[in-house]
Amino acid sequence: MTATPRRALIVIDVQNEYFTGKMKIEYPPVETSLPNIGRAMDVAREAGIPVVVVQHDAPEASPIFALGSEGWKVHPVVAQRAHDHFINKNMASVFAGTDLADWLKERGIDTLTIAGYMTHNCNASTIFEAKHRGLQVEVLEDATGALPYENAAGKVSAEEIHRVFNTVFHSNFGAVVSTETWQAAVRDGRKLELDNIYLSNQRTR
Repeated sequence: MTATPRRALIVIDVQNEYFTGKMKIEYPPVETSLPNIGRAMDVAREAGIPVVVVQHDAPEASPIFALGSEGWKVHPVVAQRAHDHFINKNMASVFAGTDLADWLKERGIDTLTIAGYMTHNCNASTIFEAKHRGLQVEVLEDATGALPYENAAGKVSAEEIHRVFNTVFHSNFGAVVSTETWQAAVRDGRKLELDNIYLSNQRTR
């Protein structure tokens, strides 16, 4: 019998910059992701799952997430809910330069549930590092989100970024599920399973 996961919900960078600032999340629309973030926090609280809220800090002269600015502030949906630990970071991974690893170890946490923004940057960095640290990872695909990019390497939509990264996550790094599916797994004390690289490729053949 598989042991019940010892989860922590990591709520990453749900800050005003992504809603009313210069970096608006586009996919899934925030009308979907934001309520699901709140829902996940409520589920965690009811189930006794610790909640870690993360805030990204940039220098005061930065065009985005400038320390002390309106865009830097945590969105009320998250700020008005209880949390067990609060982390300020200045790099993509929530582990980088923070006490997260020690905090998780002290509490015997073996599974991270990821919500927040952005799918392809701070979420991805945290997911990859968590996997490499031997933790299980769950990704709430409808409580996370992306925005579009264009640079010398190409142009991609928010939907494409979100879909591609989640497909890659589920192939090797973390179980990608809806908030509803995660809520059921929490209720049942059940581990969520990810896929694997080989089968993810073979299905395309």
